[in-house]
Amino acid sequence: MTNSNLYIDVHVLQTVPSSNINRDDTGSPKTAVYGGVTRSRVSSQSWKHAMRAGFKNDDYSVGVRTKKVLNMLADALVEKMPDLSAEDSVEQATEILKTAGIKINKDGETGALLLISRGQIEKIAEYALNNEELDKKELKAVINGNQSLDLALFGRMVADNPELNVEGSAQVAHAISTHEIQPEFDYFTALDDLSPKDNAGASMLGSIEFNSATLYRYANLNVKELIHNIGSETAIEGVQAFIKEFALTMPTGKQKTFANKTLPQYVMVTLRQDTPVNLVSAFESAIRSNDGYVKDSISQLELEYNKAGKIVENPLFNVVLSQEGTELGAPADNLSDLLNKVSAAVEEVVSDEDFNA
Repeated sequence: MTNSNLYIDVHVLQTVPSSNINRDDTGSPKTAVYGGVTRSRVSSQSWKHAMRAGFKNDDYSVGVRTKKVLNMLADALVEKMPDLSAEDSVEQATEILKTAGIKINKDGETGALLLISRGQIEKIAEYALNNEELDKKELKAVINGNQSLDLALFGRMVADNPELNVEGSAQVAHAISTHEIQPEFDYFTALDDLSPKDNAGASMLGSIEFNSATLYRYANLNVKELIHNIGSETAIEGVQAFIKEFALTMPTGKQKTFANKTLPQYVMVTLRQDTPVNLVSAFESAIRSNDGYVKDSISQLELEYNKAGKIVENPLFNVVLSQEGTELGAPADNLSDLLNKVSAAVEEVVSDEDFNA
């Protein structure tokens, strides 16, 4: 690790029509009170789940979050040693995981969900086959190596064995609307197609709560930590994948009901060396408008960006992709152009001797 840092801030403004993409325990869209008014909210966990699905669809390396690590490892052992019986493979896998400090309960599962890459499972099996005596320290190094992109970005916590923890290189904020929202309800009925003509009643009644919002979304990425997790050779690809999937993915709650898949109206990416900066304070005073929220939200966000310059250092680089115009940074023609410009700026910093000292 070095004394130089590089943080990537990603700011997104995105309008979402009537929708319920992230529900609470009562089925209502999640909300938050900010600046004294109720905002639409989408949890960071929900958006990270959508990003993991996006990584998988675009063929980036994705881990498995499961309690069935024992079964995965037993299958990997059998694949490498076809003569190994199912019973012996489970016994060996149990011993390997026990040595590594991963507890397996009587049902053959871990006590909590464990995010692990398929590459790590393969490496664990290879290590066990090539070493008659298992070394706990070496085994843990194998389990922490060969990380999938989502593991490197979002991290892993193993409460029973902190040595297996992975410090995630990315942070994702809860998205909130830039303005106050009012909850609305869709009352619906369903008819039985085979009911007699003299029966005009509905066979089912129900209601769905929804709202509409212009969301401010924010995430940041610690490039040095990403390099530490997956290596410098694949870090640039990881940066591009992170920004792309954060911009384009969306949680799928009630999507078949509302068909609410939209695209961002505004994406700003900033490279900083001192600290990440969430600009949500731009909307502490809720935007008020009878003619849409996007333009005013962009103006407030860019104003807050300039205000931040009075407190933190000037960024190394800033690029904006906007459907409504911008007064900041280097404009990008499209998302691919934005990703290429960010990659070039990151590569320039990462190749610097001070960064790698």
